[in-house]
Amino acid sequence: MKFDYPIGATPLDPDEIAGLIPTHITAQAQLNEWEQVNIIKAETWLFTTKHSTILTTAFLQRLHKKMFDQTWRWAGKFRQTDKNIGINWMAIPIQLKDLLDDVRYQIAQKSYSLDEIATRFHHRLVLVHPFANGNGRHARLMTDILLTSNQHARFTWGRNNLSSKNETRERYIKSLRAADQYNYSELLEFVRL
Repeated sequence: MKFDYPIGATPLDPDEIAGLIPTHITAQAQLNEWEQVNIIKAETWLFTTKHSTILTTAFLQRLHKKMFDQTWRWAGKFRQTDKNIGINWMAIPIQLKDLLDDVRYQIAQKSYSLDEIATRFHHRLVLVHPFANGNGRHARLMTDILLTSNQHARFTWGRNNLSSKNETRERYIKSLRAADQYNYSELLEFVRL
């Protein structure tokens, strides 16, 4: 199967591709549809189940597994290779612990508005890039559960499909890159379009 990656997507290595569970998939469109069905099931679980705590690495992994457990054998497992984006794979657990500790502190201290805390959380989670694939989709759902668990509305994320090549995805990637330079204004605007 030939993969067609949209801008900013993380290419899979051959070992990761070998982890594809459904054997009938032969085209990118089929894979996208299969993953989306898997993600919708995870989203239903995420927003209809009471979660005692979400800001843990175990919860991050559990959500990723729920999102991709019918698609990839490595769902919910931290990547073990370096990618075109993200930190060194060996630092993932430490960086995630720091991120989650920071967010808990920011919420308790009201360091920023909840929208800004959630936006910064999303950016840092994407920057760490803990999984082989699905990091943006995972980070968006994690951000949304962070918001709803604090009695805030989910982000709109540009009100368009961010998984395919389109103008909205390009704006999203551009705003993430600006946040890489500590300019969060574009991303803060984008998440509530």
